[in-house]
Amino acid sequence: MRAAAQDRGGMVRRLAGRYRKRAPGEPRAVGYLYILPALAVFGLFLLWPLGQTAWLSLLHWDGLTRATWAGWDNYRDLLTDPQLRAPFAHAAVLLLFYAVLPVAAGLLLTAALTRFRVRGMTFFRTVLFLPQVLAMVVVGVAWRSILAPDGLLNDALGAVGLDGLTRSWLGDDRFALPAVGVIGTWVETGLCLVLFLAGAQRIPRELYEAARIDGAGAVREFFTVTLPGLRAEVSVALTLTVVAALRNFDLVYITTSGGPGNATSVPAYEVYRRAFETGEVGSASAMGITLTAVIFALTLVVTRLVEGRSR
Repeated sequence: MRAAAQDRGGMVRRLAGRYRKRAPGEPRAVGYLYILPALAVFGLFLLWPLGQTAWLSLLHWDGLTRATWAGWDNYRDLLTDPQLRAPFAHAAVLLLFYAVLPVAAGLLLTAALTRFRVRGMTFFRTVLFLPQVLAMVVVGVAWRSILAPDGLLNDALGAVGLDGLTRSWLGDDRFALPAVGVIGTWVETGLCLVLFLAGAQRIPRELYEAARIDGAGAVREFFTVTLPGLRAEVSVALTLTVVAALRNFDLVYITTSGGPGNATSVPAYEVYRRAFETGEVGSASAMGITLTAVIFALTLVVTRLVEGRSR
């Protein structure tokens, strides 16, 4: 009897140990079945076209006639041809306007709004976030009218006696790219501000009170309390704005069409132009794959840096 009870007790302990080692819930294979439909859609509409684009990037093809093998020639041209490198240089400039300036402005406004009480906060949030709900085509058409030679900006400059500063902002190769960048800053600042204000609400007020008791000024309070508390929101904002800067197409297409010359040509617009206007599908595909790799690398770097600092 005692031996049988011991055997049963040992069996129970072994079974309990076996189940403790397994994660609670359904077996792991069942979990994969749950996500299988989403994976199928993801593979069909993203991974498969991406693989097809990678294959086309290894060919010389005009979209109509028989394709010929190119190997790595299309990628080599991206490194050696100045006309193909220029769009990536322009995209790097737009990163300043789309990512750096909106994040900096959003942090500055958040620091001010967390230190001083402002009435009508909901109204200001709505107004600043409004560009995010507008179609980029609408934004482009509106700003093209504002920046035209006879547009609102030049009229305002003339009204205050600054006629010497008036110009065709989108038609001058020195100012066209910064003008497009300013539009991007206007669009993205509201997004950053709303993210940061939402994050600031979960920062304990006791931290601000303790900093002020210690004699911290506005600058020290920002760097010791506000900025560390908004680390996750800064990561999200940088990721979204960097992606928006690098995949920018519709705004450039509406406002400048890559001109004057190629002063505002960006990778996404150059992919469209080469694939559908000049019949260089292989070159367009190589640029598209390169742009995808750049976006993935930059977003990974932003995420890793933030996670590394949070540890």
